[in-house]
Amino acid sequence: MKNSAFIVILCFSIACQNNPGNRESNTQMAEVKDFTAAVFTTGIEGPAVDANGNLYVVNLNQEGTIGKVDENGRTEVFAELPNGSIGNGIRFNSDFSMMFIADYINHNILQIDMKSRELSIYAHQKDSINQPNDVAIMKNDILFASDPNWGESTGNLWRVDKDGSFHLLEKNMGTTNGVEVGPNDDILYVNESVQRKVWAYDLNEKGEISNKRLFIEFPDHGMDGMRCDVKGNLYITRHGKGTIAIISPEGELIQEIELKGKKPSNIAFGGEDGRTCYVTLQDRKLVETFKASFPGRSRK
Repeated sequence: MKNSAFIVILCFSIACQNNPGNRESNTQMAEVKDFTAAVFTTGIEGPAVDANGNLYVVNLNQEGTIGKVDENGRTEVFAELPNGSIGNGIRFNSDFSMMFIADYINHNILQIDMKSRELSIYAHQKDSINQPNDVAIMKNDILFASDPNWGESTGNLWRVDKDGSFHLLEKNMGTTNGVEVGPNDDILYVNESVQRKVWAYDLNEKGEISNKRLFIEFPDHGMDGMRCDVKGNLYITRHGKGTIAIISPEGELIQEIELKGKKPSNIAFGGEDGRTCYVTLQDRKLVETFKASFPGRSRK
């Protein structure tokens, strides 16, 4: 009788871990720490780490700024965006000489020269685009931008080539938000926040996509930014739930890291070993950190 009961409990535990609809059994308490003070607006986003380990996050003290955070969590204004622009996702190019910022107000991808701090428009698309929201980048510097229409719960997916031209990859999706490239540049991930779905595409060296398939779907709460580690695990911010869901390359939930805040907006990897995760929290207006098992695919 005892053995039978043990087998039932064991089978139930395994079933819970492999059932995408059951998340609570995999939620774990990591050592989550506050990295900055609450000095950002509720539009806190970004984030990205440069070659020297500095973190960059949008909307420090006020909308339309780019904040720089050193390894000790000290903040300063790195740049102020012109013409009413407000940044969202941030990425660096392959040699970290340029920072790219999604400017959702003016339909731009902005760029900042990291040496001169000169700011310019890298790409602009006014027609047929709602707003560049989050961005991802390949090792050859081809960019991807999500393009949500929050009012209608729809969205598009764009590629931005190295000449600064926008190319529509897919239209009439759900509310496209987080976007990420796999560690081998052969998979593109895009999530739909309202529909709670993550899609995967095969990706070639030209930034062309094919073989769209559903990667994972959640039964509740929204999603925002995403990043991959070197093993191909995808880290998804669960906006409203206050967790980071870690998904295997096979689309299975490995675990969820419970954060202090409830509204994570994005995540980036950094630190000396590349395993420090920086998470922007809209409800707390600060950055939280925890250690991942593996380094990020890059510090970008």
